[in-house]
Amino acid sequence: MNENTMRGRVTELLRAYPPATTDPADFHRARFDAGLAWVHFPEGLGGLGISRGLQDVVDTELRSGGAPLNLAGHIGIGLGMAAPTILAFGTAEQQLRYLRPLWLGDEVWCQLFSEPGAGSDLAAVATRAVRDDRGGWVVNGQKVWTSSAHVARFAILLARTDPDVPKHRGRSYFVLDMSAPGVEVRPLRQITGEAEFNEVFLTDVRVPDTARLGEVGDGWKVANATLSSERVAIGGDQADRESGMISKVAQLWREHPGVRSAAVHDRVMERWVAAEVFRLTGARLRQRLATGAPGFEGAAMKVMFADLAQSISLLELELDPDGALQYDDWALVRPASVDFLSRGPGYRYLRAKGNSIEGGTSEVLRNIVAERVLGLPGEPRVDKDVPWKKVPR
Repeated sequence: MNENTMRGRVTELLRAYPPATTDPADFHRARFDAGLAWVHFPEGLGGLGISRGLQDVVDTELRSGGAPLNLAGHIGIGLGMAAPTILAFGTAEQQLRYLRPLWLGDEVWCQLFSEPGAGSDLAAVATRAVRDDRGGWVVNGQKVWTSSAHVARFAILLARTDPDVPKHRGRSYFVLDMSAPGVEVRPLRQITGEAEFNEVFLTDVRVPDTARLGEVGDGWKVANATLSSERVAIGGDQADRESGMISKVAQLWREHPGVRSAAVHDRVMERWVAAEVFRLTGARLRQRLATGAPGFEGAAMKVMFADLAQSISLLELELDPDGALQYDDWALVRPASVDFLSRGPGYRYLRAKGNSIEGGTSEVLRNIVAERVLGLPGEPRVDKDVPWKKVPR
């Protein structure tokens, strides 16, 4: 299938469901059923089983036609993390059950990976899943920094199923029903005043074995696929020139002559160029994905994204000191999603601090790039071959 054929399919969709007069939810249902949700997925699962590289053609044509490209920001974890993992490791029944409502935003997803004692070292997770007498699992533990857990219907869960093997083994990967008995979600208030993150307590939560993704003990392999997809989702989105946070700085520079100076000009241009390099690198990443699975390039993109967001938000405060002192609301609210661009510069500056932690800390990701991309020697890991239950905690 070539680009012209794909454009024709999009034209047919737009003609049958004009965005100006069609409810966005109805449009997304039609898009999924037409195989234009994610074209590289199989037919019947929102795709056409064709090259991933043609997705850019679809998205560009839909954007030009005024179509809604996303129902809501809070479905990002489902789209960017759960869906690729379910496609790669799920059974046919799991794919049919989860992918369509996930795409439509009918069911929100969250990620239960990080723990109080296992944040950057994901291999150290202590949440336990033990076989019950019915062939399922009983899960006990605590997860932390869980975005959207307060609105999520399902979670992707990493739990330890065998404590007698080294920490990188002996874990399994599950789909968890967040409405199940024993699941408790508590808000975590952030520096922004909001509680978009949560901590989740799991007490004797029963999970059927049919909710497992991948083989028992293969959780590290499945989790790594999820993390690669997450970093690609963060850095590989299609974006227009001067979009995102750099648009705010460029607008300040153009509309407020009082902030201009040679030194400030150099800093604005430096950040503008960095944002453009990031955008073009994301385009190259999407081209790479068109011919293969996510690699370690996503780790580099995630580091770039965090550094860029933090440096741009700081520069924006310096260009708009009055705006920096204003903050719209310190109330403890629990938003369903993060919205950088509709908030003020103070919010952007504070919220960007989390970008170098979430999705993998920048320190860990630099290690990944150093070892897996550049081939540099790895850091000493004295607990790598020790059974998990014997590792000091």
